[in-house]
Amino acid sequence: MAGEAAPELDALRAACHEAVRRLLGWDALIVVGGAPETRPYGPDAYATLQPYGLAWTSPDDPKDGAEALPLSLTIGRWLLDRQNAGADVRYQAVAFDASPAECLALGRDLAESAGRVALLVMGDGSACRSEKAPGYLDERAGPYDEAVARALAGADAAALAALDPGLSREVQAAGRAAWQVLAGAHGAGTGRSGTGGSGTGAPAGGAGRFTGRLLADEAPYGVGYFAAGWSRARQEG
Repeated sequence: MAGEAAPELDALRAACHEAVRRLLGWDALIVVGGAPETRPYGPDAYATLQPYGLAWTSPDDPKDGAEALPLSLTIGRWLLDRQNAGADVRYQAVAFDASPAECLALGRDLAESAGRVALLVMGDGSACRSEKAPGYLDERAGPYDEAVARALAGADAAALAALDPGLSREVQAAGRAAWQVLAGAHGAGTGRSGTGGSGTGAPAGGAGRFTGRLLADEAPYGVGYFAAGWSRARQEG
């Protein structure tokens, strides 16, 4: 979709694929992303990028009456398709304006929904990183994204939970609610999670401390994009 500029994003795409690769093989894989309302999507939901100029739909022939996934979940499915993740994936939207408490509660519920849960959390950083960015330049955008990058690198759920919805909205950080779902899942004891495109992956379930790895931190078009992976070492006994 980036046309001639596509090679500029090769490293970011590779980082997203690495984050997703770590999420396969768990009891449950749930894709979480921002949308106008908080709700799950059923197994017949499909992903498509045709409204954005790319002739790609998954599955190729959606069932009659099936509904389309929102963009954040669509990109999650696009990433999973390239890892041949299979059809046993759940999709959960969280409202962009959901309160931190609502996001944290949703994360806990998702983490406790199966024995070993992996989350693929889709969320963009600020869209105000430059004068050519969708939201123009906001001097607060850089420090905001730096704080998010540190939290993702350090598996710092408390820092994500503390993100201010008002500031997030003003710097047009679409990932705030989804990241706070991740923070809630972390508190419930998730096993692994990843974030890619911009997304984060993390598994849930089991004992042990989380570790984080920041795989990408870029703003090629004035929008903050991150890829990261969180994992939890299991304790014996």
